[in-house]
Amino acid sequence: MIDTASAHSEASDFFTLWAKTLAQVLGEISGAPIACMILTDAPAESESPASTDLWIGGAFSGPIRGEMSMRIPANSASHLARLFVGEPASGEPEPVSESREAIIELLRQVGGLVVTPLRRDFGDVQLHVDASSTPPSWQPSSATWLRIGEPQAGAAIQIQVSAALAAALHDLKPDARSSPEGPQAAKSALPDPVKLDLLMDVELAVTLRFGSRRMLLREILELTAGSVVELDRQIHEPIDMLLDGRVIARGEIVVLDGNYGLQVTEVGPTE
Repeated sequence: MIDTASAHSEASDFFTLWAKTLAQVLGEISGAPIACMILTDAPAESESPASTDLWIGGAFSGPIRGEMSMRIPANSASHLARLFVGEPASGEPEPVSESREAIIELLRQVGGLVVTPLRRDFGDVQLHVDASSTPPSWQPSSATWLRIGEPQAGAAIQIQVSAALAAALHDLKPDARSSPEGPQAAKSALPDPVKLDLLMDVELAVTLRFGSRRMLLREILELTAGSVVELDRQIHEPIDMLLDGRVIARGEIVVLDGNYGLQVTEVGPTE
């Protein structure tokens, strides 16, 4: 459940994607719908930063580059942590230090789902999420508040994006990548066939990607023979074919003479 009517900024689509995904993840964990609304104004109890706030930073790399930051007041951090681990609500908030790991893992899971549609449009977008001991050093270009759950008993998160991330999200919109001059300009931009022929016999390595998973170092060190690592992709979703880190095709896995193969169903980073 999400109300996006109040989202007004150059990064509004990005904020809406975070709100929708956060509601989805928390709803699946709790087994019941969780409301997540984008607010026009800061919650009265969270308007000014406090020393007890939890700060989470996010760094994008790949085709989209830039930074984001999330400020979570102590009461909200405690509420979100309990939601994430499936514990009942309590009147006494936990110390932020006890909620930090649960909040980081929650936002990493949400972030992994947020970049999935971005990868379909733009290629191998990466997002690294981790705790920060201080507010961001950069000046936010856009910001919004998300209200999770009921106004009197829920949680609030402030999301800020840097000027670099706001510009990247704007410049990489599919509409912005289309030719403003129309088909004639696009045709003139095509490479010379003679020059292209020189490259036809160049061998290129392609990679098939079944999915990905961000893991803590201690989780990697605990891996043993027989361990199962869950990826962020459902079994029915298509497999990506990548060239130099960019998606060039998608399809289904087949077996040919005892070898794996890819039956292409889509060409290019389409929806």
